[in-house]
Amino acid sequence: MEFSFTQAEETFREELRAFLRNELPPGWTGGTEDWDDDVFPVAQRMRKKLAARGWLTMGWPREYGGMGAGPVAQAIFGEEMLYHRAPGRDQFGLRMLGPTLMLHGTEEQKREHLPRIAKGERLWCQGYSEPGAGSDLASLQTRATRDGDDYVISGSKTWTTGAHRADWMFLLARTDPAAPKHKGITFLLMDMRSPGVSVRPLVNMVGNHAFNQVFFDDVRVPGTNVVGEINRGWYVAMALLSFERSGVEHVGAARRLLDDITSAAREMRRDGRPLTDDPIVRHKLAERAVETQVARALAYRVAWLQSKGQVPAYESSVSKVFGTELNQRIANTGMQVLGLHAQVEKGCPRAVLDGALRSYYLYTVAPTIYAGSSEVQRNIIADKGLGLPRA
Repeated sequence: MEFSFTQAEETFREELRAFLRNELPPGWTGGTEDWDDDVFPVAQRMRKKLAARGWLTMGWPREYGGMGAGPVAQAIFGEEMLYHRAPGRDQFGLRMLGPTLMLHGTEEQKREHLPRIAKGERLWCQGYSEPGAGSDLASLQTRATRDGDDYVISGSKTWTTGAHRADWMFLLARTDPAAPKHKGITFLLMDMRSPGVSVRPLVNMVGNHAFNQVFFDDVRVPGTNVVGEINRGWYVAMALLSFERSGVEHVGAARRLLDDITSAAREMRRDGRPLTDDPIVRHKLAERAVETQVARALAYRVAWLQSKGQVPAYESSVSKVFGTELNQRIANTGMQVLGLHAQVEKGCPRAVLDGALRSYYLYTVAPTIYAGSSEVQRNIIADKGLGLPRA
């Protein structure tokens, strides 16, 4: 693996940073999710500006609306966007569905969806988890029954991030109930405006509305919206998850959170001295800083492998589990170092970092669960990476 960036990559990073300084609202500190009411309008404006520069899909091949810049440049984009807490990416369309369609989609599907993703014109959500099928995704029960040229979908999906904002959903549905649970599943694309689709909000413990439960009441989806082979959608879904778990976004978020905590520790006083004068505090922050660099190397290794034409399997899982758990450790360290003031919510006079640390401390639980929990990732690492026998 090459541990240094090319001059072109470094130039792009500086150009992107300058763009974000100029385009983000003055004093912008970000929000937990692009879908929040106070963030979504900013996200929409930023998405159009990023698309106009070709940056949303800069790593995509040119024939699909990209710039052919490669996975490493795309990773730099993701890291800097998360570090600056900049909204505007449609992670489901850009990072997950787009690359999956390039591998498994028909030419008609590519022409229909990829240009609209590249232009920021079509937002996507992911219909995987169900009330009875989360980490054990193959237990899903949502049905898609063939009726003429269409599939009729019935059932529900839960924890569907951004469903209340999305234009389309990619989802898994069971098309052969008699098949073993990893078989008989099909990957479909669905217009969220289809008759029979209803969305119910789920407010998380941070108090934000990003999650939803989506219900399908005999929703008709054209057969041309099947991605890959019928009854073999599990393999399409696993390809998509390898893109979702690449991990560089977790690194950008971790770096920013650690920098904010370190700055606050320098400013806060204990017995008239900065908190950073305490060797225990310095040791904790230094340990997190070292781990952040490790997470960064793991994430860029995934991008480097992709740039060589390889499909990461366990490498993505290593990056995902380390990066998401690192964010939890950083938030926990911040709570320990900054004390009771870190627990005060946004808007209160004594809140540290305007209450952002409190929100992140709660929020960092979720990434260790979605896209495959840490326990699932460790099983993948043991199986695919270490070759350990199954129990």
